[in-house]
Amino acid sequence: MGYRSEVVAQARARELRAQAWTLQQIADEPGVAKSSVSLWVRDVSFTPRPSDPSASRRRGPNTLQRRKQAEIDELLAAGRQRIGQLSEREFLVAALLLYAGEGAKTDGAVKLANSDAALVALFCAWLRHFFDIDEARLRVHLYLPQGLDLDAAITFWSQVTNVPRGQFGRPYRAVADPSLRRTKHVHGCATIGYCCSRTHRGIIGLMGAAVASRAWSHHVTPTDKVDVCVDPG
Repeated sequence: MGYRSEVVAQARARELRAQAWTLQQIADEPGVAKSSVSLWVRDVSFTPRPSDPSASRRRGPNTLQRRKQAEIDELLAAGRQRIGQLSEREFLVAALLLYAGEGAKTDGAVKLANSDAALVALFCAWLRHFFDIDEARLRVHLYLPQGLDLDAAITFWSQVTNVPRGQFGRPYRAVADPSLRRTKHVHGCATIGYCCSRTHRGIIGLMGAAVASRAWSHHVTPTDKVDVCVDPG
């Protein structure tokens, strides 16, 4: 937005604010950020209108929201095209790095927690494909805030993991705390557990090999200095 256009937009915003338009309504008209509008009109006096509970349901996405969604869709399609179909080796490494970031490192048991069903499904498929798993020893524990449907959550995660409901442990029902994040995943967070020291040590061995290979080192720019210490434990 040029200087002249911004001046016009500011004047229009102040005029609408004086008519008791909301910040979002003002931002939607020229397609500018709500934060910008807030700065432009912060000293404008107005008499608030009675709120309309149905207004938010009727309002469609504004210009910025449409641009954001268009970019998300574009880059999602580009990502899918760039990745394509994973090879056996790529599948091994991809889920291995997921475990490196999200999985338990303490010796003795394989354990990964996540609220993203796609990532949990990826991990379960990887665990079954590359390791000799005793299905009866797989366990799932849920973290689910109070007030959400536990039965529906168990059904959902049982389908995602292909682990029978009878192998779900006692869930943790979190008490609502307004000081913490308010966003709740309707099905909670699932922790997949498999108690087998050999399997866990095999995963840790793969992680160590992936880092020690330094296969990525040729991508480092000359100005970068990387000193990686691999902990054998």
